Amino acid sequence: MPLEPFNKSVALSLGVELELQLVNTHDYDLAPYAEDMLRLMAQTPLPGSVVPEMTSSMIEISTDVCHSALDVIAQLTPIRDALVRNADKLNIAVVGGGTHAFQQWHERRIYDKPRFRELSELYGYLSKQFTIFGQHVHIGCPDADAALLMLHRMSRYIPHFIALSASSPFVQGQDTQFDSARLNSVFAFPLSGRAPFTLSWKEFENYFMRMTRTGVVRSMKDFYWDIRPKPEFGTIEIRVFDTPLTVERAAALAGYVQSLAAWFLQEQPFTPTEDDYLVYTYNRFQACRFGLDALYVDPASGEHMPLRDHILMTMTQLEWHSEALNATQALGELRTSVEANRNDARWLREKQGKERLLAEVIRQAALRFRSATV
Repeated sequence: MPLEPFNKSVALSLGVELELQLVNTHDYDLAPYAEDMLRLMAQTPLPGSVVPEMTSSMIEISTDVCHSALDVIAQLTPIRDALVRNADKLNIAVVGGGTHAFQQWHERRIYDKPRFRELSELYGYLSKQFTIFGQHVHIGCPDADAALLMLHRMSRYIPHFIALSASSPFVQGQDTQFDSARLNSVFAFPLSGRAPFTLSWKEFENYFMRMTRTGVVRSMKDFYWDIRPKPEFGTIEIRVFDTPLTVERAAALAGYVQSLAAWFLQEQPFTPTEDDYLVYTYNRFQACRFGLDALYVDPASGEHMPLRDHILMTMTQLEWHSEALNATQALGELRTSVEANRNDARWLREKQGKERLLAEVIRQAALRFRSATV
């Protein structure tokens, strides 16, 4: 199957997808209510879409095409409100976060959809362990070559995205000591990690053709890269974010991505090289493990610095672009959390430290998802 053409999109347009947890209101474990939730959500006209995910205790919501972080929150808010209303009817709750804190993977059910059944047959138990929850952000690119350049520029900021969104410290009842343990599950898949270093679409098409010839790959969906091109949308898709605990933070993160993209397009601040990836996996690990306390190695200079400082320095560089995109509030909210050394992983740990009961932490996270707060 040849790679489909890279479609036109509006440069810097946005799209956001959020994978969300469905939990019962008895012990706050995951509950297999995706089909019931989808049936109820279909009765309410909403922007975007609501679709099933790999297992039956999760759903994915998405926006239509947006042009700012303000557009994103304007679309996510009514979707969130409808989710909450319908969850109340089903006596369940909807929760953000990158992992469920204590669910047991072997209890999960694969959602009855041909692609999910096929993936389950291929990946075995990994499919049920893929009951993890991420935010994906699409950014519109002027053309195919510009998309690849954007992809590799964004790769330097993958640690930012991980640390700012990290919300998966607990797995199967244990504190993993990672801020984002979710990405450890993604890395188990053979076609995960980073995209190949190509800066022309023709070269990328050649790579795709060679991969399909092996029989390992049939479409772009088979790649679980941290960032991948989405030619049917005319975007790149950034996939490393944990799902935040609130839709407001999800919109703020989208505003950060859009501001970075505007900086890249308008100022061409640097040209990525293959050597950028010498420190890629190390930086990625640091952000997953330590969140905002991570160490960041600059791929160009080799300088070592606190990731928190690199994020704040970048946000200062982006001020003009964020203002032009009506994203000043979004970046301001993120900056405040960085300066206070707070992300959702820290919030979850603090609640567990106080409550000493993960079910109560999830109950409070469900309440947080309902309310307008970053």
